[in-house]
Amino acid sequence: MSTIDFSFPVRVYYQDTDAGGVVYHTCYLNFMERARYEWLRALGFNVNSLAAVHKTLFMVRSIEVVYLKPAALDDLLSVTVAVIEIGRSRITLLQEITCNHVKLVSATVQVVCVGAETLKPVSIPALLREKIRNSA
Repeated sequence: MSTIDFSFPVRVYYQDTDAGGVVYHTCYLNFMERARYEWLRALGFNVNSLAAVHKTLFMVRSIEVVYLKPAALDDLLSVTVAVIEIGRSRITLLQEITCNHVKLVSATVQVVCVGAETLKPVSIPALLREKIRNSA
């Protein structure tokens, strides 16, 4: 399952940069979060419907980030989401950030599906699991 499932464009704004004029390291995590949110939306789910209808949320369990090259003000980035593995309640994703087809950041992200009220692991909704498998 490691093909690129989804790509989301992100423009670098002044607020994303540090005193050196490059993207501050934590902003890449925000860019990846946005891409995951939009990936779910493209699958027909959004955070509100997951919580209200399915009574579930996704929380980041772990993230391993490798910073390869910096992005700068006004760069147009591509943030990708690819499913590596899907378990009962956990999804492992590969996320990459590129600029002009040059890889800047690579991350392995594990998200876990939890009950909206209990915050304890629960099964990923069957319809979402099916859509994830069909999109890969």
